[in-house]
Amino acid sequence: MKNTLIAASLAVAGATAASAQEIGVYPAGSAPSMLASPENFTGHVVVNPLLPSSVDTPAASGLVSFAPAARTAWHTHPAGQMLIVTAGKGWVQREGEQRQDISAGDTVWIPAGVKHWHGATDVTAMSHVALTYILDGKNADWMELVTDDQFAGR
Repeated sequence: MKNTLIAASLAVAGATAASAQEIGVYPAGSAPSMLASPENFTGHVVVNPLLPSSVDTPAASGLVSFAPAARTAWHTHPAGQMLIVTAGKGWVQREGEQRQDISAGDTVWIPAGVKHWHGATDVTAMSHVALTYILDGKNADWMELVTDDQFAGR
């Protein structure tokens, strides 16, 4: 009986702490857009953060818009990444494999530690929501830029 009372008390205390947190609504544009770094991206890429940096969460999130032929550098994620394609057409490629087509409505899961790149096709813009999970304070390990030959699938 005593253990049941302790467990019930802990459950109520946990529920009270959780209910004390507020739901946050962040209107579109509440965090400033930024141009992606040319160290990690090729072409014109705009990143719109979905949450301000003050929000404590185990994932980084953003709406990323790629002009035609724009793309990320090769990179990995220590805890994986999910992409939800919101507009256009693009490509994603795992190192050593053929690139894959992605289109509006597609969801892409990239497992932890998989070297890859993603971006628009050569003639079509593409946007996606990126949810990148954080491990030990890090969400990506950036590597070399994707060459034009790699991008072209050669």
